[in-house]
Amino acid sequence: MTATVMAWALSRLVLGHRVVLASVVETTGSVPGKVGARLAMASDEQWFGTVGGAGLEMQVLQRCREHLTTQFHPFGEVLRYGLNKGAKGYQVTPLDSLCGGQVTLAIEVMIPMPHVLLMGGGHCGQAIVKTLDALGWHHSVHDTRTEYSSAKMYPNAEQLSSISVSDFLQAESIETLRRFSDVLLLGHDWGEDQERLLGLLHLFDEENIIPDGQQGPRIGVIGSRSKWQAFEKTCLEQGIGQSILDAVLCPIGLNIGAESPEEIAIAVVAQIMASYKGVDADAPTWRT
Repeated sequence: MTATVMAWALSRLVLGHRVVLASVVETTGSVPGKVGARLAMASDEQWFGTVGGAGLEMQVLQRCREHLTTQFHPFGEVLRYGLNKGAKGYQVTPLDSLCGGQVTLAIEVMIPMPHVLLMGGGHCGQAIVKTLDALGWHHSVHDTRTEYSSAKMYPNAEQLSSISVSDFLQAESIETLRRFSDVLLLGHDWGEDQERLLGLLHLFDEENIIPDGQQGPRIGVIGSRSKWQAFEKTCLEQGIGQSILDAVLCPIGLNIGAESPEEIAIAVVAQIMASYKGVDADAPTWRT
């Protein structure tokens, strides 16, 4: 059971889902699930495995849902249940059960490793990839110029593509794009980036593009305020909703005064990391 539950959890992580893994780590007395019993729940609330069934499992599943929708314990927690409504003890949650034993579970929140799609393999893309490689994050590259999407330039890329923008978009859907945590438009030609942006946003609706990327990848565009205003005007004329446009990041990167490609890479990856870890990058950091 352990292997099958872990395999299921990993398969959901690959698809970009957050996963909560609940594992029985200690038991005393009579309990429905023994040490090693596990279940996993993905961010779409599908789940697999068991920690023993009955009322205990219902409580654990509800706790998993809470971990998927809130940040009150961002990395997990340890829970102890007494399988008797009169159970007492330090931090023991009583359950209406006749088993009589106690069970301790470890709840672990697993977040998929970022997989960044760079749509544009020029100087900024190359600098960003060096930072992504240092972090062990995944990346893929699309550039209509073959020499800027080659294995020689990007030896660690998950996927390389040099087909036209229209062909690339035709092969994608909202479901396939969810393999990416972030899509960065870094093209050498503003017309290509506008075509990419329109094509991507036409795949989304208000439920499928949100700032934290839970349902679809975050989309970021490199460029100035005036560039974004021109893109926004065209998108609105093409029927893209304002709420969808508001979720697009432009310009990308934290405001650290970045100028060179290497500095821009630090700003962009730091912004992705903040979102990945659920941190407000603008909030002060207090040290004691």
